[in-house]
Amino acid sequence: MPAMRFDLIDLRLFANIVEAGSITAGASLSHMTLASASQRVRGMEDGLGALLLLRSKQGVQPTEAGRTLLHHARLMLQQMDTLRGELGEYGGGLHGHVRMLCNTSAMTEHLPELLAAFLAQHPRISVDIEERPSADIVEALLARACDIGIVSDAIDIQGLRGFVFRRDDLLLVLPRGHGLGRRRRIALAEVLGQRFVGLAAGNPLQAHVAQQAKRLGQRLDVRVRVGGFEAVCRMVEAGIGLGIVPRAAAERCALSMRIGIVPLVDGWAARQLLACVRPDEALGPNAQRMLDALLAGAPAPDASARK
Repeated sequence: MPAMRFDLIDLRLFANIVEAGSITAGASLSHMTLASASQRVRGMEDGLGALLLLRSKQGVQPTEAGRTLLHHARLMLQQMDTLRGELGEYGGGLHGHVRMLCNTSAMTEHLPELLAAFLAQHPRISVDIEERPSADIVEALLARACDIGIVSDAIDIQGLRGFVFRRDDLLLVLPRGHGLGRRRRIALAEVLGQRFVGLAAGNPLQAHVAQQAKRLGQRLDVRVRVGGFEAVCRMVEAGIGLGIVPRAAAERCALSMRIGIVPLVDGWAARQLLACVRPDEALGPNAQRMLDALLAGAPAPDASARK
């Protein structure tokens, strides 16, 4: 049987390659040249005596052996991060690391100030945070590719434990002076004849709103698509159309823009953001500190855990 000699650098490189979908991108994430990364992958395959990756023009996909290696690599890397975090309590030379994934609303509206305060309070902890759709975050958590995920409660989190992080209700945004601006609340069905400013194609929130319109037997008339909540509000201010964005973004933009906001009465518009973790294992000390910081300002009435 071939001798398998994989070190932690090999394992982290392999996990990065699979997650990025290419050896080039994985090498970059690992701060390694493409030649070195390719040589290490070939060395792993030679040591195992089997292919780990299927190469194509579109990138790479793990073989069955590669998926097995990926599973164990993630477990070992997580254990090493936990070890570093725990040993970091005893010396100043080691730093803790937390990997967190979050959706657009959490990233842009709720995390910046909280994260800045957390990092200032814990100078020896680094946080790797990345924005992804909620469905992808659930998959990444189940695959042990991150420590904590923040998702919309509109997504199925079966297999995970979720804690309410923030309210994330959706509001209608309209130009100041618009006739509907005098309404206290409004239903999506009442405004589907209007033109809208939407988020980019493929955006999960935009797809969610479009699906609700479809359920009402109508199509959302999107006049222009833009890249973020603030851009939606800018276009609304200019009279291009109406918009639907999370409350935090709407209220922030209303402070500096000539826009009005009206809550939506539809049940699907009443949303929460959930901080999710795997229920079958204890978080490392640094990830637990991060989770505690996230939940410190959670809405008290809804702060119970979901499974």
